[in-house]
Amino acid sequence: MIPELGHIALIIAFCLSISLALVPAWGAARRNVSAMNVAPTLAVSVTLFVAIAFSLLATSFLQDDFSVAVVAANSNSLLPPIFKFSAVWGNHEGSLLLWVLILSGWMTAVAFFSRGLPLIMVARVLSVMGFIAVGFLAFSLLTSNPFERLLPNTPLDGNDLNPLLQDPGLIIHPPLLYMGYVGLSVPFAFAIAALLGGRLDASWARWSRPWTNVAWGFLSLGIMLGSWWAYYELGWGGWWFWDPVENASFMPWLMGTALVHSLAVTEKRGVFRSWTVLLAIFAFSLSLLGTFLVRSGVLTSVHAFAADPERGLFILIFLALVVGGSLLLYAVRAPSVASRVSYTAVSRESLLMVNNLVFTVATVVVLLGTLFPLVTDAFSLGKYSVGPPYFNAVFVPLMALVMPFMTVGPLSRWREDTAGRWLHELLVPGLAVALLAALLGTFGAEDFNVWIALAVLLSGWVSLGVLRDLWRRVVSGDGRLRWHRLNASFLGMTTAHLGFAAVVLGAVVVTQLNEERDLRMAVGDVETLGGYRFELVEIGQSQGPNYAADFAVFDVTEAGQRIALLAPEKRRYFASGQIMTEAAIDASLWRDVYIALGEPIGDDAWAVRLQYKPMVRWLWLGALMIGLGALVTIFDRRYRSQAARSELPAAGAVGVAS
Repeated sequence: MIPELGHIALIIAFCLSISLALVPAWGAARRNVSAMNVAPTLAVSVTLFVAIAFSLLATSFLQDDFSVAVVAANSNSLLPPIFKFSAVWGNHEGSLLLWVLILSGWMTAVAFFSRGLPLIMVARVLSVMGFIAVGFLAFSLLTSNPFERLLPNTPLDGNDLNPLLQDPGLIIHPPLLYMGYVGLSVPFAFAIAALLGGRLDASWARWSRPWTNVAWGFLSLGIMLGSWWAYYELGWGGWWFWDPVENASFMPWLMGTALVHSLAVTEKRGVFRSWTVLLAIFAFSLSLLGTFLVRSGVLTSVHAFAADPERGLFILIFLALVVGGSLLLYAVRAPSVASRVSYTAVSRESLLMVNNLVFTVATVVVLLGTLFPLVTDAFSLGKYSVGPPYFNAVFVPLMALVMPFMTVGPLSRWREDTAGRWLHELLVPGLAVALLAALLGTFGAEDFNVWIALAVLLSGWVSLGVLRDLWRRVVSGDGRLRWHRLNASFLGMTTAHLGFAAVVLGAVVVTQLNEERDLRMAVGDVETLGGYRFELVEIGQSQGPNYAADFAVFDVTEAGQRIALLAPEKRRYFASGQIMTEAAIDASLWRDVYIALGEPIGDDAWAVRLQYKPMVRWLWLGALMIGLGALVTIFDRRYRSQAARSELPAAGAVGVAS
């Protein structure tokens, strides 16, 4: 009975989302306040019934109801309860339901936190999000029903959850990533609502900006956790593979980065209005494209969920409707709301425009590299593979190009500035960073490494510029501290920029100085790597709740002092028979020592991979700072006191407009 109730809840949510898409939109067109006022109630109602459906599906997993097809395919009676719960979204049907749940949660958040905004804006925003919910609920009900039964041939036990997903990463990574993915629907909805109203002023940017920052922050954290998960779970020791599905999440992040900066300019100076709207459309469109790539079957990836052409066609049609409709509306409306504010070539506006262009070009570069093999294969032009050499050769220089502007931008004046003032402000920090780069170019290497020197130069340039800006704000001419001048937006920007510098430095250092060896080792064998001594002291077997494991114990020492006892495993899962590698890692801020077991190769010996990875943790520490920096900005008091500026009542008013 539980699956049937879940199915009914989904149908009710679908009907309510249709009402949400149509009724407030009609009310906004007719200036009917009563019709617009139902938007928040409908949004909350959709969320309630989607949450009921999700809870009932989770109950089916926890109760081992193998009559439900998705439970039988992705769970097992031996699976620990925590993984039974996370298995709800460890498959196509359940992850799509999580997608819709998070979308409805964003709708409810908009309805709750936008009471001070003009009612007509709230109605239009929720209507657009309702239209998106209609599409994905229809997708779930028509092609991906999570409550489909296996009757009367119910299996006695399930096939088990993919061993790759039996990890805490599954509990955290997909929800965070979806919070970012789906959250980009909010600035998209605000952009469409503003186009419909013909009003793209600073107020619109101020209303949209906190939602964009939060979504972008969650997306940053989700990508970070995905990278970390792959690093320790797959046994390769890699942190980014330019996998097409990785790219599918990275492209919205790049476009979202441009959008975050563009919204700041639109809010403060009223420029880039049309450009900002276009970025909002493209950011969410790329999220939908990522959904298509993951669920259409056009890609072969460890991240892919589904291989059903029918599902891919449905998403493709919906993507065409959303993107085509929004771009058509943009073409009609954008010319009438173009910015007329002037600024010189030497100004903060110009630097932020360069920033936006670089991130947009970077997005196009990743998009072309991701789609090119698919297009050539679809048109029978041959099979091509675009891998890291292409992405590194094109993408990395673009990121190096944008970093100098990250320092100059915050120190620049709006509308008009001078190159002489830039030189005065940055000459001393620039010389100091250049000297530091020259000194640290030999860090961890026998000879001067130009790439490490360049990374130190760029990261140090960004960091010192940010800290100089912080100093200027806090310290007055008489030496007194003015902490009240540090608002949440500034602190968030500072944290995010420092995080970006840390990511760049960590990526370059670990790429240049990583050491790795694949060896044959038996008990008593000793190897050295990166200044560390590795002795294999024991080989044994253990058993988990649903797997058996072979393990090896390594005594890791440095200069005669024990650093760690590391025990990598090779697990065999009972239900599926799949083999998984569990790496053992001794982590610190400055380096990781990484050991992974390969296969047994006779005479009680095993294939072993030893890795030394300097500063690899800086990647995730920096990404964490980026995500947290974005989330901090929502505490800016400007966003807590958004005043409605409209002839119509604020959201929460009742009655009928005359």
